[in-house]
Amino acid sequence: MPVNLLNTRSSVTDDASRSVTHSRRPSGVASNIVAISPEQQMADVVSRHLVNPSDKPSSDSFNPLQLQGGDITRELYRWQDHNQEAAVSDNQPGRLEAPRHRRSISFSGSVRSHGSIPNTEMSAEQIRAPQGFRRSFLVQKSLQEGGHIPTFVARNFFEFLTLYGHFAGQDLSEDEDEDIDQDQDVAEDEETALVGESPAKRRAALRAARRESHKSSTFKAVLLLVKSFVGTGVLFLPRAFHNGGWAFSTFCLLLCGIVSYYCFVILISTKNKLNVKGYGDLGGSVYGHKMELAILGSIVLSQIGFVAAYAVFTATNLQVFFANVFHWEYSLTFWLLVQLALYLPLSLTRNIAKLSGTALLADLFILLGLLYVYYYCGQFVVHHGIASESMLVFNKNDWTLFIGTAIFTYEGIGLLIPIQESMKHPEKFNKCLFGVMASVTIIFVMCGLLCYSAFGDRVKIVILLNFPRDSAMTATVQLLYALAILLSTPLQLFPTIRILETSIFPKNASGKYNPRVKWLKNYFRVAVVLANMGIAWLGANDLDKFVSLVGSFACIPLIYIYPPLLHYKAFSKGEAPKSLLAIDLAIAIFGTCVMTYTTYQAVYLWFV
Repeated sequence: MPVNLLNTRSSVTDDASRSVTHSRRPSGVASNIVAISPEQQMADVVSRHLVNPSDKPSSDSFNPLQLQGGDITRELYRWQDHNQEAAVSDNQPGRLEAPRHRRSISFSGSVRSHGSIPNTEMSAEQIRAPQGFRRSFLVQKSLQEGGHIPTFVARNFFEFLTLYGHFAGQDLSEDEDEDIDQDQDVAEDEETALVGESPAKRRAALRAARRESHKSSTFKAVLLLVKSFVGTGVLFLPRAFHNGGWAFSTFCLLLCGIVSYYCFVILISTKNKLNVKGYGDLGGSVYGHKMELAILGSIVLSQIGFVAAYAVFTATNLQVFFANVFHWEYSLTFWLLVQLALYLPLSLTRNIAKLSGTALLADLFILLGLLYVYYYCGQFVVHHGIASESMLVFNKNDWTLFIGTAIFTYEGIGLLIPIQESMKHPEKFNKCLFGVMASVTIIFVMCGLLCYSAFGDRVKIVILLNFPRDSAMTATVQLLYALAILLSTPLQLFPTIRILETSIFPKNASGKYNPRVKWLKNYFRVAVVLANMGIAWLGANDLDKFVSLVGSFACIPLIYIYPPLLHYKAFSKGEAPKSLLAIDLAIAIFGTCVMTYTTYQAVYLWFV
């Protein structure tokens, strides 16, 4: 009697897919491999559920369309015929021979093994096979995910970008753009373990599995560290060298580099000891909720300060560029409003991966601009000599402004924890950080000394304004730097918005299925952008003082106060030498004094 194929169709495909999964995927290992074509075991399972021609009377011609549910199962019979023909051609009559099983591999794996992108196109027969359309969809989806960008530079930068989703170790990803069903790279046993768990726990486990399967090499970690420290803040250093004097500024930068490295190392050491991944969570576990709020508050203030300072920097460059090239004379306020029109829609982005293209261009523009700064200032010194008559060894009037700017320049502390967490060999992090900090400090000192030597007391707040206005190269670099900030500012805003959202809105408030919640969050994001641009407008006339204020009030605690205090408390029970604990207290007290004094001086000089 014919089998009811309409009722058994789902069990066929389920049995076949389970057979393939259990036979090909190792248990307990997260994998992003997607099967493309069916294998022999699937063919055998499917054939057991189909009606054979021998089941029909000899006088009747066998037509699958005449069976119950025949129109639905027609493709299964076509696929069976195809495999039978293949078996006959291989001199194996009577046995179903499915096409040899192929598997797509992630791009990162293919580059390491073959150096080229794997062929993932599926034939029409493969798509018509049971579950074929689903496999085709998964293959295409896997190539569109962040971990499979088909170039080394873009793939490496995407890893850097995803770290902003875990800024300062805090998980800032948003549930609204996530779908648990899309996380196909979790092993079956892990998925089974998550059955019955809450959606929040499942999301956390899925994210952890994804991060575990995308660990970075030591070389990539070095590149990520360099990207996190070298930004546009270096363009403020020449003027800062004038504020502090070249000898005092050089000494301070070297001292900042050494002390910053020590604070970064003890922060990671404390995190490893307590097994807490977030900077704010680390403060909460050691001192309680108030310290957690203080750390997150400093992170928010520092990011707001960065965005506001860079908005003024961008407005200044755009003003000069369009005045020189197109003779458009507009105020800084106008160019701030232009930026506002761009930042408002970009701030509504929930998925940080969507910012990857713009942020990659921004990184390239900054690199090109920095190379030109070195080239032009070097050529200027060669042709005109050093402006030694106007260079100060120590500026007793404005030296406090340099300290805040120097700390502002070391803006990468928020990415240290996620970078260390992303490494395949996290035990090598301290060595990588030492090399990067030494190199970055040399870059900063050389840039400040070279530009200050070229222009002396005539150096501008932004060094690009000292370059000839009638030069096409200068105009190009000014435009590139302006575009770099325009493209990267949404990335700087992302941690601020997410930290504030998680603090204001309930944890279970998601706009994925609630339009009211989503629009409330949209209004909040717009308000944050408007507040940022308002702060930028207030600080537009004294950018160097504003940068110093941000560095003094927001950045000094993140580097020189919180890490030594956390380390001191975590290791205070005889687990560290008393001399080391004394150093922690000394740095924390010194950082508090410096923060208080330099903040006061920055505010005082601003209003005098």
